[in-house]
Amino acid sequence: MNFKIGDLVSRKSHNNDIVFKINNIVNDIVYLSGYNVRLCADANISDLTKVEKAIIDDREIIEKNLEFLNFDRDQYFYLPGKILHVDSDNNYLKRCMNFYKKMGIKANGIVLKESDISKKIIELINKYKPDIIVITGHDSFVSKSDNKLDSSNYENSDNFISAIKEARKYEKSQDKLIIIAGACQSNYEELIMAGANFASSPKRINIHALDPAIIATSIALSDKNQSIDLIKTIEKTKYGSAGIGGIITNGTMYVGYPR
Repeated sequence: MNFKIGDLVSRKSHNNDIVFKINNIVNDIVYLSGYNVRLCADANISDLTKVEKAIIDDREIIEKNLEFLNFDRDQYFYLPGKILHVDSDNNYLKRCMNFYKKMGIKANGIVLKESDISKKIIELINKYKPDIIVITGHDSFVSKSDNKLDSSNYENSDNFISAIKEARKYEKSQDKLIIIAGACQSNYEELIMAGANFASSPKRINIHALDPAIIATSIALSDKNQSIDLIKTIEKTKYGSAGIGGIITNGTMYVGYPR
């Protein structure tokens, strides 16, 4: 079977459990990114099965989160926090930007390779003045050794860590600038230690394309003078605390009166 860049495929050796998009083909090695999960992988071309069609349907996730928008709009007005979302995957970014729009949040989306985010993050913060930054894309635990705290065992965790550290040079306070970072199977502990408020992935599992945006939205729509409900916020994501963890953080939304 002939394969080309952009084809949707799954891997026979993994029981065809995840749909991927082909990003590149070098000889017989095919480089892949997850269609619905933020995972990068490679495979021998003989291991692939073509997937004719895969469905993207985020309606259930959007509707679940809309349930939390129970505001008193008769008397008060609301100014949610501003989000800067930096993503290596343009398709995922479009889905996240649609999610922010549905939730009534102002967000700016930028596509950058994981390796380039740290070089550009200060410039982007200065330009957009966000309350919340999402730093994401693709990642994977490649298991060069059994040490899960060694970021060299990850495809892009080092890039995310570098970006977080650069952002923290701009603003050290985790209350004044909230950072959500990581992708599938990322080095959770080291991302938190670098200065992220929230990160993936505590159990080194895959996360959904919208998971970082769900956390960002929850904080953007929470009262600035109150701490978020940490457990409830994490449970809004697709895989809960196995996929994303973090620290108790104040919201970023101003509430005004009268409307």
